[in-house]
Amino acid sequence: MIFALHVTRSLHEVLSIEHIHEICRYIYNIQNEDGGWGTHTLGPSSMFGTCVNYATLRILGEVLDGENDALSKGRAWILSHGTATAAPQWAKIYLSVVGAYDWSGNNAIIPELWMLPHFLPIHPGRFWCFCRMVYMPMAYIYGKKFVGPITPTILAIRNEIYNIPYNEIDWNKARNSCAKEDLIYRRSWLQSVALAYLNNFVEPLSNLWPMNKLRERAMSNLMEHIHYEDENSNYVGLCPINKVLNMICCWIEKPNSHEFRQHLPRIHDFLWIAEDGMKSKVYVGCQSWETALIVQAFCSTGLTEEFCSTLQKAHQFLQNAQITEDIPNYKSYYRERTKGSWTLSNGENVWAIADTNAEALKAILLLSDIPSELVGNTIKQERLYDAIDCLLSFVNKDGTLSSAECKRTTSWVEFINPSESFRNIIVDYPYPECTSSLIQVLILFRDKCPMYRREEIDKIIKSGASFIEKVQRKDGSWYGSWAVCFTYATFFGIKGLADAGRTYQNSLPIRKACNFLLSKQLATGGWGESYLSCQTEEYVDSGRPHAVQTAQAMLALLYAGQVEQDPAPLYRAAKELINMQMENGEFPQQEIVGNFNSSLFFNYPNFRNLFPIWALGEFRRRLLAKKS
Repeated sequence: MIFALHVTRSLHEVLSIEHIHEICRYIYNIQNEDGGWGTHTLGPSSMFGTCVNYATLRILGEVLDGENDALSKGRAWILSHGTATAAPQWAKIYLSVVGAYDWSGNNAIIPELWMLPHFLPIHPGRFWCFCRMVYMPMAYIYGKKFVGPITPTILAIRNEIYNIPYNEIDWNKARNSCAKEDLIYRRSWLQSVALAYLNNFVEPLSNLWPMNKLRERAMSNLMEHIHYEDENSNYVGLCPINKVLNMICCWIEKPNSHEFRQHLPRIHDFLWIAEDGMKSKVYVGCQSWETALIVQAFCSTGLTEEFCSTLQKAHQFLQNAQITEDIPNYKSYYRERTKGSWTLSNGENVWAIADTNAEALKAILLLSDIPSELVGNTIKQERLYDAIDCLLSFVNKDGTLSSAECKRTTSWVEFINPSESFRNIIVDYPYPECTSSLIQVLILFRDKCPMYRREEIDKIIKSGASFIEKVQRKDGSWYGSWAVCFTYATFFGIKGLADAGRTYQNSLPIRKACNFLLSKQLATGGWGESYLSCQTEEYVDSGRPHAVQTAQAMLALLYAGQVEQDPAPLYRAAKELINMQMENGEFPQQEIVGNFNSSLFFNYPNFRNLFPIWALGEFRRRLLAKKS
């Protein structure tokens, strides 16, 4: 964001002195002891994190002098770990845009790839939406080789992040250099050959007549798609990365254009002030996702009458957040239907997220069981059917659910992943967590509307449950792709199978999952899983209880029937949660729990309260039922 505002000369128009002060304070607060910055706040120093945070501080006016020990240590880390020539692809692109890295040191991002026939598996329109929406503006910026204003600060950064003069750097050698700290996805020999071909033959030819005519057409096509995305997301975008890259593209096409000006006020949608300073959210918000889960937590307590005003407001929000129309001509722009869907946030960016659809609809259906005088009017049946129709349109052919859209291409296409920093970004794979949400809501809907698309729904439930069983690990766990990690996914895995009719008595996967969770329970009664589990793909115990993970493990055991088998582990877990609650009623903010691509981590702000409420409420309600 800071780079984009700098190159479009909008920094001080959008950010006040107070904004800049708080952003700098945040960056200094998350600096590691060795002087570097991680790619995420808990991680060890990386070239990606250190280069972009160092350059951001300098662009924001921080001065490298004898008094700024933090900047001096940051620079020393960069120079001692290979200099900025060893930055990974995304950092190279960002630095190139501001003029602190030469475009010739980047591997080609070919705009013409978007001109291929759509039926080909490697067409970007078949990529995971987050991947294609980021690489679309990257391809345009690369095609233009755009560089922002070369200010004295940028010239100084050039001198500070390399150990030889800028004009003496071997950019061809730098192109494929990547620091070991950043190397998460190693290129195959086939990918290296393909990149060499693109860099040495395709890219030079694209700038010569007549191939440059195709380049012009490809660039025009990209801008058409970028404008479509901007207009239909109300200039919020799918995520902050594609939002600010699109903003740069609008500036390149025409500085200070109407389209560019529309972007500027939406920067503030992403800014978040916290105790440690101002940061950017990884998404414009997760209001629909968290509200849907909060509703389920409240319903689990059996105290809905006591909190009916809260539930009424949540009910109204979810109804208002549902998208009621399809965006125009969506298939031509590689989009799915949106009518009847929910976004992760409040609906404004009009990007349907598949499992949010399922969880929001589940919350709506649960609220329909409560008298309307308590929680407000139920949703119209037409909109209920729209929600189901939209959700079913996202379902893969094998009855599974991916994160945002259907799986559009084959897994072997992952070999063209150009980023060293992120794994599995090309394909929108099916996930056990998402498929569990799908099963749960379809079963709930089938009970309410038993005749609507019944045969199809029955088949999906059966296939989805089989998929969850198939991807269970030998130790009984499931690997989680959307939070940390095995605890989270095992909660969803058990809940989906339990709703589909599996029980502790009749299901070996359920029993194995319970044994897995019980084997990870700490002596104090809680659970605590480290974010490192996502990276190692093996359970890593953090050694201390975490309120969210304790609640998720507790819920999983409850849904599996642990109360009937042996309630002692649940009593111990409940005691742990009760002891963790603070005087004001909240639960503590602990280590981050959100994850994607096995390498990026973030927080859901309401998880720390909603999951303990859910677990304690569910346990209390079941104990009362058992007693009666």
